[in-house]
Amino acid sequence: MSSQLARCGLPGSRFRANGWRVSVLTSLLVGAVLSSSPYAVGANPTRKPKVRAITAFIRIDREHYQEQIAATLQMLHQAKTAFEGRGYQVESIRITTQPFPEYSRGLREAEALAFFRAYDDLAGKKGFDANIGPAMLKDADDPSAAQLLGEILSGTKNLEASLVVAGEDGTHWKNIHAAAKLIKYLEVHSRHSQGTFNFAATAMLAPYAPFYPGSYHTGPGHQFSVGWEAAHVVDEVFATTGGNAQLARERLTKAFTEHALEFEKTALEIAKQTGWTYMGLDPTPAPLREVSIGAAIEKFLGAKFGSSGTLTAAAVITQSVQSVPVKRIGYSGLMLPVLEDALLAQRWSEGAFNIDSILAYSAVCGTGLDTIPLPGDITEEQIARMIGDMATLAFKWHKPLSARLQPVAGKKPSDRTEFDDPFLVNATLQPLP
Repeated sequence: MSSQLARCGLPGSRFRANGWRVSVLTSLLVGAVLSSSPYAVGANPTRKPKVRAITAFIRIDREHYQEQIAATLQMLHQAKTAFEGRGYQVESIRITTQPFPEYSRGLREAEALAFFRAYDDLAGKKGFDANIGPAMLKDADDPSAAQLLGEILSGTKNLEASLVVAGEDGTHWKNIHAAAKLIKYLEVHSRHSQGTFNFAATAMLAPYAPFYPGSYHTGPGHQFSVGWEAAHVVDEVFATTGGNAQLARERLTKAFTEHALEFEKTALEIAKQTGWTYMGLDPTPAPLREVSIGAAIEKFLGAKFGSSGTLTAAAVITQSVQSVPVKRIGYSGLMLPVLEDALLAQRWSEGAFNIDSILAYSAVCGTGLDTIPLPGDITEEQIARMIGDMATLAFKWHKPLSARLQPVAGKKPSDRTEFDDPFLVNATLQPLP
């Protein structure tokens, strides 16, 4: 297994274990190597990535949560100002709590729903994204928490959550079926079936990831992490490399490293000023609509996404991400969120790739099945099988993956989705494999 981890640069490798404590020395070495390389990017650096998320992790007390949120927002706004002062646009500030069953315990269902509606209102008013953690962490957990989560997410706008379907103890088959049941519930009970966007089944994802909906923690709180939106960095590099994998990896590693070191420097200054503990950067180059990772990959291929070579491009991106010499957290790989990426949504509508394709790309370090549009007549068992495939792959290779599946009630293959979320691109539904 150790050779497999090293070959793919997966979590658990020596570099990740040593983490940020060696980042300064390593960055100097990497910088020296890249600056002398014949493949160096040159004098024109890539445009700065956005800060997709500054995510704070807190352990809330139900009786005093509003005061805790106010204090956390003070830190997050200070962090936002610090990044903006370095010329980085900040897209969102986020707060992730401990798993919600820990602080809804003892409430009747109506009381729990009232609490989460109030928390949802607070998030909307204060302008932060809120994650209430996993409904189930272990296979022995009570599935009634997943049922409650379905009601929470179908009745709120700003709350996100997850359910853990694989961990160090293996694949959680009971949780897989609970996740499938929850997805079908949200399909039917949320507007345009859109509640599925705020839920993910996660596998082998460690705590303190900044990206939603899989973000969670089980610790004492008072920590934060950062994720960036950097698909355009990949696009700019791939536009100059002509499909040469070695050249692309060299240039992309250099570009990522330049920005990651600046991110880490800023985050460590924030930690020193605020007393909050910095947990790391997720340098996964997240796309968003027209800022497309699919379009970047097509520049590498000289062909449509899904063509031969797509898997190689996925590996190049992930290897570059995992060569970045900073403290890393979260997925640290490649995101291929079909409905959050305009080009990927178009290619999905054309049938250029499918679920099996994405799972294959995930084998070389993608992030799983993300924002996958599905016909409304898909069964709970079919959804469970898709999640099970993702979880099995994640456990086999000891790597973080997730499934955010979005069946649409009343829609069949060849119909088009009608989501009205600003982060989602509509697409044509394809037949199930």
